[in-house]
Amino acid sequence: MSILGIIPARYASTRFPGKPLADIGGKSMIQRVYEQAGKARLQKVVVATDDALILEHVQSFGGSAVMTSGSHESGTDRCFEAYQQNNEEFQFVINIQGDEPFIQPEQINLLADLLQDTTVQLATLIKKIHITEELHNSNLPKVITDNHGQALYFSRQTIPFLRNVPPADWLLHHTFYKHIGIYGYRTDILEQITRLPVGVLEKCESLEQLRWLENGFKIRTAVTELENLGIDTPEDLEKAKRFLG
Repeated sequence: MSILGIIPARYASTRFPGKPLADIGGKSMIQRVYEQAGKARLQKVVVATDDALILEHVQSFGGSAVMTSGSHESGTDRCFEAYQQNNEEFQFVINIQGDEPFIQPEQINLLADLLQDTTVQLATLIKKIHITEELHNSNLPKVITDNHGQALYFSRQTIPFLRNVPPADWLLHHTFYKHIGIYGYRTDILEQITRLPVGVLEKCESLEQLRWLENGFKIRTAVTELENLGIDTPEDLEKAKRFLG
């Protein structure tokens, strides 16, 4: 099984411009992500960027990077262009978020394990929610699955809704899951989903994975016990620095 790991890295960001180049304990965020991905069971890792500064920086520490269009609306679209630029054949692509400098190789490998099943089209990770604040945080997408681990729906709202139970007590009565934004694609499926128009549900929730579900694609999930620390704002960057000690 051959897997290409792709790390989308845009320079522009409304809340944190130049985020991939931010320094965390003497290394840039994108270098930390690249090095963590390099420890996983991937045949190759490449950064897909739209900025020459990021491209040159990745190459400066010995990493592989390609330039992609600045007009992509999603990391998935950027991943497909980067995949097309490769001269090698891969059966699968794993999209690794460029703003998670502490992504664990075990999480990437867990996703790779899902892809061993030839019936899997798309795959992602989910994690049990333990904190009420996270449960009701609209910035953390939630997910519900069927009994076979197939995603039924993703939402910024808390799902499912527990009738006749005060929201403050929901965690005492049900197991809720949040979505961890790392994706695995079979390469033929990756090509297909990048051709889909924006969906109605996607517009409502601003979650691109709903486009795939709307069009009948299946997303297999696996539960990770490991916590991720995503960097969305300069304040998050300070948390990451404190995490390193």
